[in-house]
Amino acid sequence: MSSNTLEKLVLPRTLINQLLTHAQRGDENEVCGFIASRGGKPTRTYAIKNVAMQATRRFEMEPAAQIRAIKEMREQGEALFAIYHSHPTSPAAPSQIDIDEFCYPDVLSLIISLNTQGVLEIRAYRMMKNCATEVAIETGSS
Repeated sequence: MSSNTLEKLVLPRTLINQLLTHAQRGDENEVCGFIASRGGKPTRTYAIKNVAMQATRRFEMEPAAQIRAIKEMREQGEALFAIYHSHPTSPAAPSQIDIDEFCYPDVLSLIISLNTQGVLEIRAYRMMKNCATEVAIETGSS
């Protein structure tokens, strides 16, 4: 991606609300999941259980739930668009572990922060070659 190209993600308000609600329900643990798309447009979230040993600081998606979600996406004519997770006590920026362990260069990474009381922040990143480039998020209609 050239430096003069600004990538923008349009997320429907209903999906944003689902992501924020899921993050809030995680209490002190990180939550995670997939965002599916149809025709390149995000359409649905798939919450996946976080099975990480240190779930307050990391996320690891339950393998069987990942497989079920990908299978359902295929059956519904959807594609994997993004992987999301929350940062309950830190900003919505990828940690070095998030960058190092991201294995899907063709999808976005969304991070939801609950770091500031009363403020929910969501940011998107394109992760490639140990580098995270922020993607602007615009709220779309449902």
